[in-house]
This record gives sequence, C-alpha cells and structure tokens, in this order.
Amino acid sequence: MAEAGGLYYEEHGRRDAPPLILSSGLGGSANYWAPNIPALAEHFRVIAYDQRGTGRSDRAPLASLSVEDMAADVVLLLDALDISRADLVGHALGGLIGLSLALSASERLGRLVVINGWGRLEKHTARCFDARLALLRNSGVEAFVRAQPIFLYPANWLTLDAPHLEDEEAASISHFPGVAVAEQRIAAVRAFDVQDRLGEIAHRVFIYSVGDDVLVPSIASDRLLDRLPDNGFPDNYMGQWGGHACNVTDPDTFNRIVLDFLRS
Repeated sequence: MAEAGGLYYEEHGRRDAPPLILSSGLGGSANYWAPNIPALAEHFRVIAYDQRGTGRSDRAPLASLSVEDMAADVVLLLDALDISRADLVGHALGGLIGLSLALSASERLGRLVVINGWGRLEKHTARCFDARLALLRNSGVEAFVRAQPIFLYPANWLTLDAPHLEDEEAASISHFPGVAVAEQRIAAVRAFDVQDRLGEIAHRVFIYSVGDDVLVPSIASDRLLDRLPDNGFPDNYMGQWGGHACNVTDPDTFNRIVLDFLRS
C-alpha cells in the first residue's frame, strides 16, 4: 500500500507524464474516480488519494479540521512524491481544496478543475447538510449512507443502477469513518468561505457543473465564475444532467471535456 504522511495514494499512467491530483468530495475516497482514471491516465500521471480520516488513510482523531488543512495535505503528498507542481481535479470538497491550494500555495498548483463546488456555502446546501446530520445523529450510520445517493445521483440513474448501488452502500457502511469524523468534515466544508478572495486566484480554472445537482445548486458555480479574475479565463461547462456525482453518472462527457481543458 502506497502511503505518505498518513495518506494512502495510488498512481496510474506513466510516471514521466504531467502529474494530475484527483481529490474527491465528502466521502474522501480515491475509489470515487474509478470511472475517470483510465481515460485520464492515458495522458497524465494520475495520483488519487484517500483524504485524511477516510478510507485507507490515517484515521487518528484530529483536534480540528479545515479545508485549509486538507490543502496542506496535498502539499505534503506532492513533497513526498517529489512533484513541484501539479494540476488538480476536485469534486465538491475536492474542488474547495483546490481553491484553497490556489490561495495558500499557488506555486504548487497548475490548472484547476472544480466540479459542483462553491466559494461560499449556499443556503440550500446547508439545508441538505442539516438533513443528513439529523439522519446520522438520530437514525445512525446505515440511514445516513442509504440516503446519500439521493443527493448524489439522478433518480433514473439510481433506478437503473440499483445492484451497483447496493454494493456501494455496503462498502460505505463497512468503511464509515465514524460519526465524529463525518461531523468534523461537514463542519469544515460549511465553514469554508473564499468568495471574497477569488479575485486573487491567477490560475487557469475550469468550472464544471450540472443543472440537476440537488445538493449544490449550479448558481454556486455561477458565483465562482463571477468572482474569478477576468483574464481570458476561467473556462466552464454547464451540463443539464448527471447529478452531483456527474463524473460517475456521465463519465464519457466528463472525461472528454476535462481532458480538452487540461490538454489545451
């Protein structure tokens, strides 16, 4: 098992290719990127990792946790792999980590793709987190995990992919990081707010969003685009279907569009 500073990571593709970090959302797992890694690894040295406290990474309790701490973990990973600078594709929380990295260690970041992310939490997303926390606290881990797909995937996709979903739920329950860690991670994304600092970001940023995301309204991506510097960038894609986990439900579209950006 590859490990650096308590972080599990895996590499795909040629080691001499440009490095690309994949950072997942609230679940924190490298496994989230399974539908995308083969296509991305044809052109990049892909590094996917489990965020601290989740999956196969160190699960020791943390006194505190912020998105900025998670960005520091990306720097730790880059240092361990002797990579001076890498592109990053981040989904939701992973995109927030990328934005934080752009502000705190800009020299370590190349291009950035933010999928269904935000610069400041929207009230609708806060309401969704409230509902999920109520389930976790009052009904337990199984209820929390079983409700998660409602926020991640379109209803038709869920209906057609039910066998896969059952396997995913079983794995999530067996590897659940614990109530305290889940609450700590949700608190970190709720507290994240760089909306008024987006103008400081000089990187080339691609904002990827879909209109049927029931967890993060696409207006959050619009607000990112409005605040990022007007220097010929950022680029963006606004799809109509795919849900919050659009790179999983529609990987062909996602892989094509993101590769076009990263290779341009």
